[in-house]
Amino acid sequence: MHMRDDSFLAGRLNQIWSMLFPEVERKNNIIIKFKGKWKNKFGHIKLLRNKSTEIAINSHFKSQEIPEYIIDLTIAHELVHYMHGFNSPLEKRFKHPHKGNIVNRELISRGFGSMLKKEKEFVKSFWPGFIEKNRGKNFSFFRNIFKA
Repeated sequence: MHMRDDSFLAGRLNQIWSMLFPEVERKNNIIIKFKGKWKNKFGHIKLLRNKSTEIAINSHFKSQEIPEYIIDLTIAHELVHYMHGFNSPLEKRFKHPHKGNIVNRELISRGFGSMLKKEKEFVKSFWPGFIEKNRGKNFSFFRNIFKA
């Protein structure tokens, strides 16, 4: 079992990028790190003042209880935003980052379809309990968001 730290994330990013996004040009410095302990998001991407792109992955994902495919899918999701020109120097291809399910459609076209199905089940059956256990609070409202 390996240590889940920022260098682990950098390795996963490089593997996913080279295997599944090889045509996407890396036009700036990309920093990926664990950051925040969010109950309602798995990651985000932002452009820093120094023009580097930061990909933040939920620090809850350091836990070995979180399946590695969730981390990989989150990284791939943020890479889709990068390739679409959101918080990256690449040309912006869409007006809104999630409109029309563009991220999931891109992920499915790159072979992440079964992972997306598994993620939906993970969010429904595992995540709320994990958050409650690791936050010591009741976040039952979160379950309702994902019932659809």
